Amino acid sequence: MPPTLRPGAGGSERDVGAESAGVRTLRPRDMDLGAITNHSTLHAKPDGLVLQYGTAGFRTNAEHLDHIMYRMGLLAVLRSKQTKATIGVMVTASHNPEEDNGVKLVDPLGEMLAPSWEEHATHLANAEEQDLQRVLVDISEIEAVDLQQDAFVVIGRDTRPSGEKLSQSVIDGVTVLGGQFHDYGLLTTPQLHYMVYCRNTSGRYGEATIEGYYQKLSKAFVELTKQASCSGYEYRSLKVDCANGIGAMKLKEMQHYVSQGLSVQLFNDGTKGKLNHLCGADFVKSHQKPPEGMEMKPNERCCSFDGDADRIVYYYWDAYGQFHLIDGDKIAALISSFLKDVLLEIGENLNIGVVQTAYANGSSTRYLEEVMKVPVYCTKTGVKHLHHKAQEFDIGVYFEANGHGTALFSKAVEVKIKQLAKELGDNKGKAAKMLENIIDLFNQAAGDAISDMLIIEAILGLKGLTVQQWDALYMDLPNRQLKVKVADRRVISTTDAERQVVTPPGLQKVISDLVKKYKFSRAFVRPSGTEDVVRVYAEADSQENADSLAHEVSLAVFQLAGGIGERPTPSF
Repeated sequence: MPPTLRPGAGGSERDVGAESAGVRTLRPRDMDLGAITNHSTLHAKPDGLVLQYGTAGFRTNAEHLDHIMYRMGLLAVLRSKQTKATIGVMVTASHNPEEDNGVKLVDPLGEMLAPSWEEHATHLANAEEQDLQRVLVDISEIEAVDLQQDAFVVIGRDTRPSGEKLSQSVIDGVTVLGGQFHDYGLLTTPQLHYMVYCRNTSGRYGEATIEGYYQKLSKAFVELTKQASCSGYEYRSLKVDCANGIGAMKLKEMQHYVSQGLSVQLFNDGTKGKLNHLCGADFVKSHQKPPEGMEMKPNERCCSFDGDADRIVYYYWDAYGQFHLIDGDKIAALISSFLKDVLLEIGENLNIGVVQTAYANGSSTRYLEEVMKVPVYCTKTGVKHLHHKAQEFDIGVYFEANGHGTALFSKAVEVKIKQLAKELGDNKGKAAKMLENIIDLFNQAAGDAISDMLIIEAILGLKGLTVQQWDALYMDLPNRQLKVKVADRRVISTTDAERQVVTPPGLQKVISDLVKKYKFSRAFVRPSGTEDVVRVYAEADSQENADSLAHEVSLAVFQLAGGIGERPTPSF
C-alpha cells in the first residue's frame, strides 16, 4: 500500500503503514529481533549516557537523543499493542532552551504514560546495544503484549530545528516493529493529546485533525461571546507572547476562526529571536517581569505561552508602573468560581473540586475554601498526579502555579448538561447552554494554552471583569523559591503531598520551628526530579520575611541533607 501524503498545517502530515516502508511485520510470538538490532546500530546509544523518564518524558541536549527517539518508537508500538489503542509520541522539550529536545508518550485518552511504562521507558532507553533485544522481550512478557495485535502511533513535534530529524528516528522505531503511524508534523503538545483522545473515542470527543481542533474550540468560543454580547460584552483584544514557539504558528492559523470575538496581537512569534529565550510563560513566572519584545501599555491584558503551548500566564502593568502576574492559581480561582456560579444558576448541585500542589499560594487556597466554599485538594508535584485526582469529581479543576492546567468533566455531567441545555428555558437554559459550550472549549486531554486563553477571555467577557478586577480576587502572599545543591537528592523523602519531610531525621522539626517565627507563613522542601538539588519554598506576610524564612530553611537543608559547595547565602 503506497503511503498517503497530505499537506499538514505548518508541516507535513503522513499516514503510513509499515508495509509501505518495506519492513517485515511481526511473526506470532516473535519480534524481528535481527531487524531491530540492525536499525539500532543506525541510532547508536552514546557510551555512559543515562536518562530518566519523568513527568516531562526525556529531555536533554538534542544531540544525545537519536537513540532515545528510536527506542520510544519501539515502545510506543508495544504500548499500542497492549492497550489495543492509538498511542501518541510528542517530540518537544517545552520551556527548555532551543538546543534541547525531548520526547514523551501519550496514553489512549490523552493522559500521561502509565507509571509502570515510564519504568519500561527508562530501562529501554538506558539498555546497552547487546541488551536491547532482551529488554524488549522482557517488556512484552511482563505486560503480556499480544505481538499479533495491530499497532498505531501518532507523532507530533514543536518548532525546534532538531525536531524533524528526531521525529524520523521515532518513525524508524515504529516501522521496524510493524506499527502503522500518522505523522502530524508541527503541533502544540496539547493538540497531539487531543488527537490521541479523538482517535481512541471514535470521533466522539472531536475530529482528529487540526481543522477539527480549531472548529471545536472556535464554535464554543463564538457561542459564548454571543451570549456575553447580550450583557454588554465589548470586542476584546489581547497581546500574546508566543515564546518564539509553535503557539505562534497555531494561533495564526486559528485567528480567523475566532476573529469575531477576539483580536490577538502576537509577539515573539518566531520570526526573530530564539525559542524560550527571555520570553515565554516560564520566563515570566520565574523572573516576575514581562518578556523581551512585548509592547505593553498600562492596564492592557497580556499573556505568555511556553514553548510547546501547554502553559499560560497573564499579566499587566498598572497605572503606577508595577508589574502584576496572574499565574495558574488565579486562573483556577477564576474558572472554578465561574463554574460554581453557573451551576447555582442552573440549580444543579454537582461535586466540584480544585486540585493544587504545595506550590499553590496560600492565599489562593484560602480564597477557594473560605470565600468560594469550593473544596481544595493537594497532590504531589507533577501534572499526572493532578489530572488523576481531578478525575474523582463531577467537575475537577486543576492548575499548577506555572500555568499548566485544565478542567475535567465526568461523562455523566456532560450528558446531563447537554440534556438540560435542550430542556430548560429562560435563565436556567441559558446557563446550561453556557456550561455546555465551556465544556467543549476545554481540552480535557491536557493543559492547553490556546484552549485556556479562550476560556479565560470568554469568562472575563461573560462576567464583565477587567484584568485588574480578576487580579483583585485575592492578594498573593509574598513567597520565595530557592535551590540547595546536595550530594544525593534521595536523602530527602516526603509525605502529605510533599508538604512534610520524613527524612533526614530532624529536618521537619527545624522547618516547623522556623515557620513559627513568621506570620501567615509556611515552608516545605522537596527533592528535584531531574538534578541533585533540593527545592525550597517559603511564603510569609512580607517579602522580607518570606526571603528570610526561605534562606533559613535552605541553611537547614544544607546542614542536615548533605549540602555541597558553598553554604547558601542571601541573594535577594
